[in-house]
Amino acid sequence: MDPQEARARFNYLLTLHIRREEAFGPLGLEFIREHNLDDLALLPEEQFNLLMIVAEALAEEPKRYRQKLDLLERALKLLPRTPFNNPDLERQLNFEIKRTQSQRDIYDEAMKVRRRENGEPLRLVVQSDAPDYFLNVAPRRAADYYQNKYQLSKTARAAQQFSGAPRKFSPDNPQVHKEFPGACGPFMNARTQAFPLMLPFDLKISRKPDDGLEAIMRIFYCKMGYSFPLAYEMGRLVSRHDGEVVDVPLDDPNLLFVSASAVKEREFQAPLMETSVEVPPAYNYPVAVLERTASLGPYIQIVTNFKVWFDASRVSLLIQGAPDLHEYGLEGGAGLMTRSHASDKIDAYADALKEAWKADLSFNFVNIHLTLRPEVETAFVPYNTPLFVMYPVLSQPLYKIEDYRNVAGRD
Repeated sequence: MDPQEARARFNYLLTLHIRREEAFGPLGLEFIREHNLDDLALLPEEQFNLLMIVAEALAEEPKRYRQKLDLLERALKLLPRTPFNNPDLERQLNFEIKRTQSQRDIYDEAMKVRRRENGEPLRLVVQSDAPDYFLNVAPRRAADYYQNKYQLSKTARAAQQFSGAPRKFSPDNPQVHKEFPGACGPFMNARTQAFPLMLPFDLKISRKPDDGLEAIMRIFYCKMGYSFPLAYEMGRLVSRHDGEVVDVPLDDPNLLFVSASAVKEREFQAPLMETSVEVPPAYNYPVAVLERTASLGPYIQIVTNFKVWFDASRVSLLIQGAPDLHEYGLEGGAGLMTRSHASDKIDAYADALKEAWKADLSFNFVNIHLTLRPEVETAFVPYNTPLFVMYPVLSQPLYKIEDYRNVAGRD
């Protein structure tokens, strides 16, 4: 931007400010952030005025005070070069900076997360067929996925700093658009603060057998209250258990066809697993996973062998479909693991007594439960897409929900 363009932009910003337009704050902040004001040949007093009026336009919210402090401190440094330089204005600026900093400190102190004394972190110990993928690669891929999907533009980030200005209906003005998912802390925390479960290969679930992925396909009859694994042989559906022909047409709405691609994650490492057929290494893990996949009512149960040991007296594990799963045409199951459930072989419980670190720990398996949304015929999920999430939550005996009226005023 040359000085002539900068002058035109500066005058335009002043016009927006005089007219009390909502777009002034975001546009003014972007102008200050993206340019060296001295290089644009703006006079010191013009720079000072711009810094001050943008600072005044910032939302009166403590989380915006860091930006406000930066603008005020820049204005204070600029003051001696302006015709406005006088002790009263300097004193007023110093007072405003100290007041804002004090308010910011109060906010920081109130929002600080304190670890209680002797509060050792809770341990969740994981056993898995592919620990490097699930514990190291998958969290990084999930972070990249959400960062790329919800990252705010510079314009949207600037708009976040301003609220409370007079508003006019302007749905087509991108300068004032700030209501994006990535701008909502709780929305993003539900994604980035959860432990993600995903797969290193593409997954497809369909009501039709057409165009299955290349590694393997499994067929399930699934409806509420009943499910059954099937296979396709010589133009007929048969029981996977005994090969008996079943009287179910291929267009039955209760059929789900599940298929997988080869492994596509470049960092994936897992030992070769036992499968019913000889397959190339890239297909070994997908084939093994789908061969042990089962069904539960209307859900496909993808068995990841992801076993978690946890102290059930202090923590429970909430597992459910990833927050964005619906965008792929899928619904996920949900469950709360509060202790070990008696659904494993007795050897697993006897084994829990053999090692000291397992003492007083429960264990459970996190399986991925998926089904198609009612209106969807086919769902395709690319590899490294979060499918399920795990949230550690307080065990119920460790918290109590109380009415504010009963606790207000207590010391």
